Amino acid sequence: MNSFGRIFRVNVFGESHGESVGVNIDGVPYGIPLKQEDFLPDLERRKAGAKGTTPRKEDDLPFLKSGVFNDHTTGAPVTILFENNNTRSADYAKLREFPRPGHADFVASKKFGGFEDYRGGGHFSGRLTLNLVAAGVIAKKILGDSIQVKAVLKEVGGLPDPEKGLEAAIAAKDSVGGIVECTVDGLPIGWGEPFFDSIESNIAHAVFAIPAIKGVEFGAGFAAAKMKGLEHNDAIIDTNGKTATNNAGGVVGGITNGNPLVFRVAVKPTSSTPKEQQTLNIASGEVETFSVKGRHDLCIALRVPVVLEAVTAMVLADFKLIADSTLGYRR
Repeated sequence: MNSFGRIFRVNVFGESHGESVGVNIDGVPYGIPLKQEDFLPDLERRKAGAKGTTPRKEDDLPFLKSGVFNDHTTGAPVTILFENNNTRSADYAKLREFPRPGHADFVASKKFGGFEDYRGGGHFSGRLTLNLVAAGVIAKKILGDSIQVKAVLKEVGGLPDPEKGLEAAIAAKDSVGGIVECTVDGLPIGWGEPFFDSIESNIAHAVFAIPAIKGVEFGAGFAAAKMKGLEHNDAIIDTNGKTATNNAGGVVGGITNGNPLVFRVAVKPTSSTPKEQQTLNIASGEVETFSVKGRHDLCIALRVPVVLEAVTAMVLADFKLIADSTLGYRR
């Protein structure tokens, strides 16, 4: 449901227009230096305000509520809260009769009997990615400097130049999607398991917790379907497992092979487009024309890279703690 991980276990909570959103992280080793300032660089990368992002601005300051004493983790669960101070809930009250296409409005109402907090998307909101970024900061500390996780925006609106893709969306007065690529350098050989606990399956699981992600591919990805076996196979060229190519994306048999881990995600266009669209009016029972009001990102992909790094680091930190455990991991 709202938890992920085996040793490094992340639980997210809160709603977009509630009092706060937050995260509780169990399994954090003791003695890790940690203070509010450590979170700010990654949180700043996720913030709104740049061209193409929502005009809603929050301070996004992380308040460390448990698990930290004298600027070090204690070994107890770490709880972090983010206050919501800049909300305009009335924008969403007007839309209650119109479940927005592409959003969770309709399914959430059915699943939770109409008791869900619908304001700003409630618990389904991208605002909760704050929690993921915070967890990712701690996960990166667990991984250490030898393992580097880096995500970059590769396309916006189908154009390899993100700036041009964004300009095209602005000119069309419509939202667009994008592609974000993540690379991890410095991984050792041997993390991951066959089948359900493979590196790919765990990363994919975490990646789809990011709202708006619609696809993921590792290494050559879907292009592999058009390649011949000899073309796709990565020749091993030394005793450290280095390969001449990296079509596997650094993972073979669900296990890291010592080469860079490389994967890409597809981010859908923001569902709250400025354009008029058709949807069901719950009150009248008729399909009607409406437009989404309020403050929304024109391109969610602009803010995804740091969130993608975070969930990737979460997964890898979990695998590291499992590998480091003297008891090992058994189901």
